[in-house]
Amino acid sequence: MTLKKVPIEKLRPGMYVHELGGSWMDHSFWRTRFVISGPGDLQKMREAGLREVVIDTAKGLDVDDGASTQPAAPELVAPTHTAPAPRVSVREEITRAAAITRAGEKAVRSMFATARMGRAVKADSMQPLVSEIHDSVSRNPHALVGLARLKTKDDYTYMHSVAVCGLMTLLARKMNLPEDIVHRLAMGGLLHDIGKMTIPDAILNKPGKLTDEEFAVIRTHPKAGWQLLQENEMHDEIVLDVCLHHQEKLDGSGYPDKLAGDKLSRYARIAAVCDVYDAVTSVRPYNNGWNPGEALRRMFSWKGHFDEAVLRAFISCLGIYPVGSLVRMQSARIGVIVDQGEKPLEPMVKVFYSIKSNSYIPPQMLDLSRVQDRIAGVEDPEKWHFKDLATIWSGYH
Repeated sequence: MTLKKVPIEKLRPGMYVHELGGSWMDHSFWRTRFVISGPGDLQKMREAGLREVVIDTAKGLDVDDGASTQPAAPELVAPTHTAPAPRVSVREEITRAAAITRAGEKAVRSMFATARMGRAVKADSMQPLVSEIHDSVSRNPHALVGLARLKTKDDYTYMHSVAVCGLMTLLARKMNLPEDIVHRLAMGGLLHDIGKMTIPDAILNKPGKLTDEEFAVIRTHPKAGWQLLQENEMHDEIVLDVCLHHQEKLDGSGYPDKLAGDKLSRYARIAAVCDVYDAVTSVRPYNNGWNPGEALRRMFSWKGHFDEAVLRAFISCLGIYPVGSLVRMQSARIGVIVDQGEKPLEPMVKVFYSIKSNSYIPPQMLDLSRVQDRIAGVEDPEKWHFKDLATIWSGYH
């Protein structure tokens, strides 16, 4: 065995760090695997409060005294989670989720820039980010998934990758897939659009409708990403499948390979649902995105597009009234769903507008499991022109 868990005081330049302990946001190392180049790296690890790391003696120096180490666990595709993180409310999780989405956007942007410059892409460096997203979704999926919908023109591609990673984590766990598969699917979600780095910005960020020629260019991104990952020693079949086939449709009308029916893997079917949902609900400068509830209803009506069983599981994840949905209350007030309750028809709603007076009112939080008011229907945000709806439900700009 070449992996060893080593106390921080036993480290020295020339050792190959295989795994850093602690949260990836608690230290300044974006790489999780590297050769210790000198005292500066050692000082950073001490300042980060790391107590021990895993080294690979086949790729770097060993410790002088082998008795001071203990064998590390065998290398896995992903960290295993022996128990889900304790469930918390959106309000409790949103600050943490905001930090993860901001840092995730920067990490994905950096990865895309690296690929665009023709340099080697180290997908392993994204493992800590995937773990943080996994844990946030375990605590409360609606915080991170909701925040990741709030995109701008400049960060859409990168935040979309973070959002799809979170959504695939949520859906895979709902489908009771093994945790190692959940983690591999999450990594696939994070990397699924890496081929877009080959698309000219003028096409990728075009605010209007694409021409047939421009859309033909867009359609090249799954295969371009699949090739890029293989060239950079990504051998995980699930990650590669998600990257190559997330744009396929169950009826064979998708791309790039027009796979249909049984030829389309369960993993690609999961990716297709998550990819489309985030795309159509995302808030962008030229498009407010569909109301989450309306998006699910429309997606369910697209016969032949999605695996119906997978889509039903996805709807079950997000609830009848997904977080961010605009609703009309029986009390003639307008509110937005801010969290899910224990019962599908009794979510948490923040009311902020009076239909009777046609004016804003002081925001009030309603736990529908404890009050008499009920949801009368779902409203179209475009009808009401609420420009600050995202801020109202999330508390973030």
